Amino acid sequence: MDSDVKIPKEGPKDGKKVFKKLRTCSRTFFYILNREFGNLKELEERASDSLAGGILQEGHQCGMLWGASLAIGAEAYRKCKDKNQAIAVAVHATQKVMESFAKREHTINCREITHCDFSSKISMAKYFLTGRFLHCYNLAEQWAPEAVKSAIEGISESKSKPLGECHSCASEVAKKMGATDEESIMVAGFAGGLGLSGAACGALSAAIWMKSLQWCQEIAEKSSMDNPYAKETLDAFYKYTNTEILCSQITGLQFENIEEHTRFIKYGGCNDLINELSST
Repeated sequence: MDSDVKIPKEGPKDGKKVFKKLRTCSRTFFYILNREFGNLKELEERASDSLAGGILQEGHQCGMLWGASLAIGAEAYRKCKDKNQAIAVAVHATQKVMESFAKREHTINCREITHCDFSSKISMAKYFLTGRFLHCYNLAEQWAPEAVKSAIEGISESKSKPLGECHSCASEVAKKMGATDEESIMVAGFAGGLGLSGAACGALSAAIWMKSLQWCQEIAEKSSMDNPYAKETLDAFYKYTNTEILCSQITGLQFENIEEHTRFIKYGGCNDLINELSST
């Protein structure tokens, strides 16, 4: 991996402006971190729209975290010569960003932040009429410098750790769906419910992002939020899991580290679910 990464003293100050322009929290933070890393990816960023609102507006982990994790994965791919190290770096740096976010918001979940059920028109109207949406804009402005700092620190901290074989459930899904090496590392931090948190399934989010990326390659400029491929993937997932979405409930485990998650995946953990997602 490349040598020392400089940590900016101030960080980006235009989170609100970027959010207003790009319109989704996930794409906003994918873009902001990519910009800081000098690695803009318009198509991949647009595909992340589908993770906004807590995965297709389902209210789970905030889209800012999914977007930040994708940018971290892209940077890990660039910085690490070994894919195993890149996976470990992506997971660790994602955890650092999540810690920063949770310290500020006291939760990682969209619905607890927005107080909104995006599937309800009444709840949506209340979200806008009460001005609660402004909290998300302000959060983007205030947290962006911390997100960048945490991401860079996380990458720097884990760059020299000696590690053997590493696996991410999200990367496995992406590879089975035809992802490039870079794309499979970009989603690596989704492992174990995003940063091994045990929350909403990271393999599901990887599959949705891959389907959205396919859609974006076919449809120019439009947001991927409403693409039918992503909705089909979510519906198939819910049918397979009997509507369960939390990694800790699906696996019956709370992964303490990447080594535990690697052993779980290596020995067939969630193999059937990964196959189901990749074949949707």
